[in-house]
Amino acid sequence: MKNKINISLPSLKEAKLRRNVDVSTIRYIMNDKYDNLGKGKTYYIFTYGCQGNEADSEVMAGILESMGYVKSTDPMNSDLVLLNTCCIRENAEQRIWGVLGQLKGRKREHPDMLVGICGCMPQEEKATKKIIESYDVDIIFGTHNRHHLPELIFKAYESKAKVVEVLSNEGLILEDAPKIRESKHKAWVNIMFGCDEFCTYCIVPYTRGRERSRAKEDIINEVKDLVKNGYKEVTLLGQNVNAYGKDLGLDYTFGDLLYDLDKTGIERIRYTTSHPRDLDEKTMLAMRDCKSVMPHLHLPVQSGDDDILKIMNRKYTYAEYMSKINRLKELVPDISITTDIIVGFPNETEEQFQNTLKLVREVGFEGAFTFIYSPREGTPAAKMKDNVSLEEKHDRLNRLIELTNQGYLKGHQRFVGQTVEVLVDEESKNGDGMMCGYSKHLKLTHFKSNDKSLIGKIVKVKVTEAKTWFMIGDLVED
Repeated sequence: MKNKINISLPSLKEAKLRRNVDVSTIRYIMNDKYDNLGKGKTYYIFTYGCQGNEADSEVMAGILESMGYVKSTDPMNSDLVLLNTCCIRENAEQRIWGVLGQLKGRKREHPDMLVGICGCMPQEEKATKKIIESYDVDIIFGTHNRHHLPELIFKAYESKAKVVEVLSNEGLILEDAPKIRESKHKAWVNIMFGCDEFCTYCIVPYTRGRERSRAKEDIINEVKDLVKNGYKEVTLLGQNVNAYGKDLGLDYTFGDLLYDLDKTGIERIRYTTSHPRDLDEKTMLAMRDCKSVMPHLHLPVQSGDDDILKIMNRKYTYAEYMSKINRLKELVPDISITTDIIVGFPNETEEQFQNTLKLVREVGFEGAFTFIYSPREGTPAAKMKDNVSLEEKHDRLNRLIELTNQGYLKGHQRFVGQTVEVLVDEESKNGDGMMCGYSKHLKLTHFKSNDKSLIGKIVKVKVTEAKTWFMIGDLVED
């Protein structure tokens, strides 16, 4: 095993002691000595998990290319491989162990290859110790020190030792870092980081730190620059975007930000993820008033039972959730609503599960991410005794999926015969001579065309057929 240097391990104990700390904004400037560190070398980034991780990978790609690295299409033949990890669910970690195992054999053949693991998983003490002890990884860093990447790579090359730096910092915002965006017409835009909700099943507040909002000027300027560069759509990101601005001490909320971004000229605004407790009237009014704010909302409910919601520490009830849904439907009558739902939470009864099914029917969700509860070490729920069998959990999941799939299909059927606006993303994998993209309501739409020049443009498509997972239509010529 390599010697270990610069050891800085995460601490869940420290993370649990949530405290008010000053949020510092760091303007990224790379040291000149790292300018050509990657010259003649290639890199590859595996990205797991949420859109926040995808945005982080774009920043790391920007930093690496500013160092001279060139993006590779083959991880096994790259000089530097980074795994940007997720720790929300156990199966995500299992996939990462598998990739590390594959890279281990490749590193034996090419000892100069650097392998780094970053993101949320290293913020877990147990995971970091396992990586250090069991895997041939050169660099380990967390969610709070992406800006140290050039220095960490330099130390790994120079020392030929394992470099570990996983901070438990809670008060950092990184600005002005270079980005290599995956798309030329759609962009992720972080508006805040961290989470203060502490749902009992979730590890994110411990791995991502406290809620901290970017300055509105930085967000608005970033979107203005995207408009200048031809981008059509932005997705505003945060663990809880509805809480934007609470930590700034200003009379300026997420709804205010939506109104201001609507004036930048960007054609489409989406946002994720929302917490029902913080979805306020101004945000709903902005969805009604702002032409660029798309008529789709992803609002995780997790359960439809008040007792389970209380144990989850979700801070709302069935009635409070439905009150906001009904108000939103009043203001934006054709809105598409999707959600996240957990089944098999410790000691969930069949009656409590039936309350979830009842809520799904009442809301009329047009899509849902559904999961069996996955215990995460360090969270309160992981210590709860559970009397629900795995067989019963799978049965409930299957029944829920059957119901939510009906919602997917109904959400598509309501557009048959209508003409929708589609932002074209790519050639369709649904068949030759097809293109695809998403409508305003976030409906994947395939249409007949061989014209690749349409990619990045908004076109009109008349919907002719509804499937469970997508719509099919014909291009409407102007």
